[in-house]
Amino acid sequence: MRPHLAPGRLVRHAVWWVQDYAYAAVWQVRAVTSPRDPDRYLGGTGRPVLVIPGVWETWSFLRPMIERLHAEGHPVHVLDDLRWNSRPVEATARDVAAYLLTHGLTDVVIVAHSKGGLIGKYVMALLDETHRVRSMVAVCSPFSGSRYATWLVLPALRAFSPRDATTMLLARDESVNGRITSVFGEFDPHIPEGSELPGAVNVRLHAGGHFRVLAHPRTIATVLAAAGEPVEPVRPV
Repeated sequence: MRPHLAPGRLVRHAVWWVQDYAYAAVWQVRAVTSPRDPDRYLGGTGRPVLVIPGVWETWSFLRPMIERLHAEGHPVHVLDDLRWNSRPVEATARDVAAYLLTHGLTDVVIVAHSKGGLIGKYVMALLDETHRVRSMVAVCSPFSGSRYATWLVLPALRAFSPRDATTMLLARDESVNGRITSVFGEFDPHIPEGSELPGAVNVRLHAGGHFRVLAHPRTIATVLAAAGEPVEPVRPV
């Protein structure tokens, strides 16, 4: 990178950062002040979608994506019991796997944000023995961890350290990466390492942020494309 371009890039990152937190603040407030019954999104004849939010996010934080998927005919499932999604990745992944089994869901597409991508990958790689999950679209997920997490006090955030046992376990396991699409921007203030995942379909946007990327038109198009993929015909033996 040429030195004279650095100031402009810093300004662009600063603008993205401000826009990112403004977006997050608006949707965190709406999640609390405008509650919705998650059962309203269960109807539809399309492929089922299961949504997993990030840490300290309820499912309502992803409501714009949920409503778009439901409008396209997809039944959208959320785990209301996750609340603010502050429990460890493994424990939450077991809840997700149990939900899939209890509700008899198959051919599921997971749509996840941030920590939700780690939870989704844990389910796919370690808990999906009956192959209920077809694929996952993960937005701004710390698949390689975030070096910032090492310095954080709260366990719910420190778990994203690149040296965390679960993060390292998932990074080593590439068995399901081919069924994951990772969407991320040029700049993520929470994940300086980025969200590129070896062997996955990596979608790098000409945008920045950790939250606002959820509303990017290409993110939405990627999610809708994954959910709408045609069912592969069963080949005769």
